[in-house]
Amino acid sequence: MNRRRTRTRTRTRTRTASVLLLAALVALTGCSASGPSPATPPARIAEATAPATPPAPTKSAAPVRPLARSLPVRVQLPAAGVDARPVLGLGLNADGTVEVPSVADADRIGWYGKGVTPGETGPAVLIGHFDTARGPAVLKDVAKVRVGDEITVTRADGTAAVFRVRELEQVDKDAFPTEKVYGDTRRPELRVITCGGELVDGHRPDNIILYADLVAARPA
Repeated sequence: MNRRRTRTRTRTRTRTASVLLLAALVALTGCSASGPSPATPPARIAEATAPATPPAPTKSAAPVRPLARSLPVRVQLPAAGVDARPVLGLGLNADGTVEVPSVADADRIGWYGKGVTPGETGPAVLIGHFDTARGPAVLKDVAKVRVGDEITVTRADGTAAVFRVRELEQVDKDAFPTEKVYGDTRRPELRVITCGGELVDGHRPDNIILYADLVAARPA
């Protein structure tokens, strides 16, 4: 995956409890499959932003109260066969690009530590590889995820924040929706970012982004 230069700007603690990236982002590097046994490219998922058969209308659930700050320690996304722990802490490289898990940590999920923790008000961001030169990685089955699937993030304080996927998006890295991903929100939300698309010169040209909302908080 290619890297793109980012900038940060300070947001108030009461709104996002974080410093958010508000410049264009190519979220991941190493999304290449130049080594043995490359993973099968994920199918395009733009059409999967809504269920094939809309569910019957139900009474809207009451909003879930935001959680206090607590670091993520485990990420479960059953639809994609993900149960990753411990969670890596990611920041910024010296050149201003966003850190990503190393090739050696391709089976792990990273959390962007300059943002909110999962369950706090704002967009918590998780990053993982689809594949690397060594082969398939932690999010190799991201194409199996559908709207309505759940993502559970266990936190260091012993709580589990449960998120429900409401949208999936596949975009060219040159058109990464930075504000949509990293911009302020009024409720606790989650983003999961990886790579996608057919290989071009050993790299995948797209990002796949899962958008999810907090729907429950319970003891882990």
